[in-house]
Amino acid sequence: MPEALAIARELDLDLVEVAPMANPPVCRIMDYGKFKFDEAQRAKESRRKAVHVGIKEMKYRPKIGPGDFETKTRQVAKFLDEGHKVKLTIMFRGREVFHPELGKRILDRVAEQLRDSAKVEFEPRLDGRNMVMVLAPDKRARQSAAARAARQEEPAEAPADGGPSDAGQSEEGA
Repeated sequence: MPEALAIARELDLDLVEVAPMANPPVCRIMDYGKFKFDEAQRAKESRRKAVHVGIKEMKYRPKIGPGDFETKTRQVAKFLDEGHKVKLTIMFRGREVFHPELGKRILDRVAEQLRDSAKVEFEPRLDGRNMVMVLAPDKRARQSAAARAARQEEPAEAPADGGPSDAGQSEEGA
């Protein structure tokens, strides 16, 4: 150990104990200040790249038109693809509050359309004059939907290349 310390001083570097419990203890000659700086930079970079999951909210009305419904649902899908949770709110006005089944039907339609990319985290429930449901991104459902889409593409591509599938059909007909 004293010879390693002498070598480190000679090179104007630090002797850092890496594994003190090992027999003999493991040490490393390095610039400790530079090491700490690089470690701090890596930690800062990883914090910057971290995905901050937030809750986005989309508000619907019981008498929403088909165009508005599609537009809002596309926006919800975009939020889910970005990794955000989405709080869906149906706002009731006046006597609409006496027909919560209308709001539940809209929320169920949204959940049905987005079943490939989302899972229902909180079922629809009435909260005063609003009905609320929360959707969360579902990675497993998205992967299975992608696999299903890939399987559907394979049969469509096979006959297009004029390969054995065309020849097999003509032989059966002959």
